[in-house]
Amino acid sequence: MKLKLMIIGLFIFITTAQAQQKIIQLYQGAAPGSENWNWTEGESENKLFNVKLVYNVVHPSLEAFLPDPAIATGTAVIICPGGGFEVLSINSEGNDVAKWLNQHGVAAFVLKYRLTQSFTDDPMKELATNMAKKGFEQKISKIIPLCIADARQAITYVREHAVEYGLSPSRIGIMGFSAGGTLAAASAYKYTPANKPDFVAPIYPYFPPALQSPIPDDAPPLFLTAATDDNLNLASHSVDLYSKWLASKHSAELHLYAKGSHGFGMRKQNIPTDTWIERFNDWLGLKGFLKPIDPKAKSPQEKQEQAEANRKKYDEQSHKDWANIKRYAADNEKVIAQGANPKSVVYMGDSITDFWIRSDSAFFAGKPYYDRGISGQTTTQMLVRFRDDVINLKPGVVVILAGINDIAENNGPIKLEDIFGNIQSMALLAKAAGIKVVLSSVLPAFDFPWRPGMEPAEKVVRLNAMIKDFADKNHMVYLDYFSAMADERKGLPKSLSGDGVHPNLAGYKVMEPLAEKAIAEALKRK
Repeated sequence: MKLKLMIIGLFIFITTAQAQQKIIQLYQGAAPGSENWNWTEGESENKLFNVKLVYNVVHPSLEAFLPDPAIATGTAVIICPGGGFEVLSINSEGNDVAKWLNQHGVAAFVLKYRLTQSFTDDPMKELATNMAKKGFEQKISKIIPLCIADARQAITYVREHAVEYGLSPSRIGIMGFSAGGTLAAASAYKYTPANKPDFVAPIYPYFPPALQSPIPDDAPPLFLTAATDDNLNLASHSVDLYSKWLASKHSAELHLYAKGSHGFGMRKQNIPTDTWIERFNDWLGLKGFLKPIDPKAKSPQEKQEQAEANRKKYDEQSHKDWANIKRYAADNEKVIAQGANPKSVVYMGDSITDFWIRSDSAFFAGKPYYDRGISGQTTTQMLVRFRDDVINLKPGVVVILAGINDIAENNGPIKLEDIFGNIQSMALLAKAAGIKVVLSSVLPAFDFPWRPGMEPAEKVVRLNAMIKDFADKNHMVYLDYFSAMADERKGLPKSLSGDGVHPNLAGYKVMEPLAEKAIAEALKRK
């Protein structure tokens, strides 16, 4: 079963990755103006600066990064990494930006535009050497028109294929960093209807007056950001662009940070520049680019606001009834009135249990099964309501599935040992009341959509080991959902979960026979 699920999950992971990250060649055959270029594109890792570089680009291309359709806004950004027209900082100023935008419902297309030829396998050192030479600006002036042509071609491609990618053709913007900022800024001039950007975001761009021309009457809105202490002295280029947009009475926004130097991109320095992309996202929202093109859909911001409203409502309720004992009070009275049933089963848990009966009510229908899951709860809350929702019902078996919200720190930091202690206490209380106990493994989780970056996978593994060891030593049944459902990342595959934490119907269908087998085993034990 586990191998089969892993194969299915791996297949879905691969096909999803292919769908989400597609490579598009901008031109059929050689790119115009560089037909005789014959060098080979390469990649280099610079450990000193912790940066991945692409160099010797001959055939311009786009890599598509598409958001989850559930949060897609229909807006797209073409991203032009920087690197002095000799290299591309492909992660910090490219792929990492794309992934962040995807999380906020925006499609991204990372552009590899044509570069001057590098003659060594250390393009960063070669760039630094060339920039120190007097003729550097003259050298790059020859390739800049080709790079700008690539950017215009990228806008044209994305607009022509907007329907294919679920985009609005009137929401195609461009962003560029440093040299890539040259491309982004230049695209706001001398455009055609096919390659006009709907918004432009040059980030610490190189854009001297020599590259400028009269601002069009219908110029797109402009977002700029840079650092005052830019070590290439390019902050003035952003100020100049902003001033000219302002003078021509076009929409513009400028964020000029006191500190950040040049090339901060998505690098974390624990200073205000770390949040520049959030300001960009605010600006997109202000300009209406984050409102989904589907009128029935909610934007990521609207969903976040709804989640915040729900959280406040939950907090208010928690102050009055922290463990939410009243949730099942009326239902519990009915069960108690029926008298004890040695074959009845209480499913005790959090949202995974709470959502189970909603996702597959047929599993519970006609059986003495009682769902006592409450979304968002931690083991501490479950322990408080355990007597009301389990012991007083006098079931034959209790199936305890708990711990994932503790790992997510829903109620604040907590040690794994304390999470296990709460589960252990519930199990011992049930045993003392003559109730057979089934202790479930915590389901696999690679990340939490409501609290990303917590890396829960290994914590789940460790907690499950504690639970299994306790179950074995106390002659309780251990219900191993984890082994049957985990993918190669020790998370839930997309085939079994929409968000990587909560099972979908297919996920519950995997769980159900395992649960019934564990219950049957528990009922046999004396």
